Amino acid sequence: MSGVKKKKGLSLSTQIFIALISGAILGVLIHYFMNDGYLKNTIIVEGVFYVIGQGFIRLMQMLVVPLVFCSLVCGSMAIGDTKTLGKVGVKTILFYIFTTAVAVCLALGVALMIDPGIGVNIDVVETADVVTKTDQSFVEIILDIIPKNPIQAMAEGDMLPIIVFALFVGIMLAKLGSSASTVANFFSQFNDIMMEMTMAIMKVAPIGVFALIARTFANIGFSAFLPMLKYMGCVIFALVLQCFGVYQILLFVFTRLNPIKFLKKFFPVMTFAFTTATSNSTIPISIDTLDRKIGVSKQISSFTIPLGATINMDGTSIMQGVAVIFISQVYGIDLSMADLLTVVATATLASIGTAGVPSVGLVTLAMVLSSVGLPTEGIALIMGIDRILDMMRTAVNITGDAVCTTIVAYQSKALDKEVFYKGE
Repeated sequence: MSGVKKKKGLSLSTQIFIALISGAILGVLIHYFMNDGYLKNTIIVEGVFYVIGQGFIRLMQMLVVPLVFCSLVCGSMAIGDTKTLGKVGVKTILFYIFTTAVAVCLALGVALMIDPGIGVNIDVVETADVVTKTDQSFVEIILDIIPKNPIQAMAEGDMLPIIVFALFVGIMLAKLGSSASTVANFFSQFNDIMMEMTMAIMKVAPIGVFALIARTFANIGFSAFLPMLKYMGCVIFALVLQCFGVYQILLFVFTRLNPIKFLKKFFPVMTFAFTTATSNSTIPISIDTLDRKIGVSKQISSFTIPLGATINMDGTSIMQGVAVIFISQVYGIDLSMADLLTVVATATLASIGTAGVPSVGLVTLAMVLSSVGLPTEGIALIMGIDRILDMMRTAVNITGDAVCTTIVAYQSKALDKEVFYKGE
């Protein structure tokens, strides 16, 4: 056994962690000790680092739509019984909405306790151009879930309509049974191919992670952090409470599983989510880890994880809750209890239609700010340091998805405790 381990060398999660640290160190060194110019800016930072980092993210994004579609078809087909699928679906959605609402309340509470915007000099904070989008009504959000053209939804990577269509296809395949076995086998085999492709791409993850982190730190260094330390500290504190407090308490209460063991087994996925800052890219590795290390049946995870990556954005909601208090304090605008309740409702609903891609929370933040009459220009104050916080909240988002999946699987008797308690 020891001979096998020696041959294996460093695990992928260790390689990713080493790449993360070394990329950050190199990025800081480039930022502070290399003069601005063509070599630094164009060739190294926006050339080599950008191409390798974005190339890796695109490889992961390339898999997302076919993988989500096939895994959801297979998941709903495997569950088969629409009654069971309905129960799993309702439980999952209610859990996601509940944790998102808790996350926003937690963020508002922490922010009101710390007062991150008091004493901040707007002139010192780096600002940037703000891109906002027109508000969508709740009715439009609901209608947009039903695809007018599923092929168009796939082409545009619009996840909610893809999920609805995939569930429909899976249920129909289960209903038709052996008469549609050729199509069912096609989806099962195609799903296996997508999982295999994911594992192949993951082998180059350390290189992609190194480039992504190096570019981030080469661009911002530490200078952008200083005026914003209070705001950052506030967001990070709320994220830590949600990830290591709220989720783990829920996990223990509903399943009696050991939260520390869960975190240890799921940590590599959290590290990966942190570096890529995109929930969608972590879908395949989340499903695989939950299956191999935690004992969750793929029947459940192939349904709940893609759904979570689309509608469960607790980390993003935490950032929005803190940002609302921060911006209101910077501009000296008092918020009433009714305003705070509006923030909770709007941020929870906004997370449902949020795509799992980097920094999308800033776009939906405009909707949350508008709902309580705060200036959307305030987003410019936090844009400079959002990349680092985006990485952290993505890790929280996917941990929430995994905890929900584990709880739903446990309650559906689709969790193998022997796998969970088996040594890594």
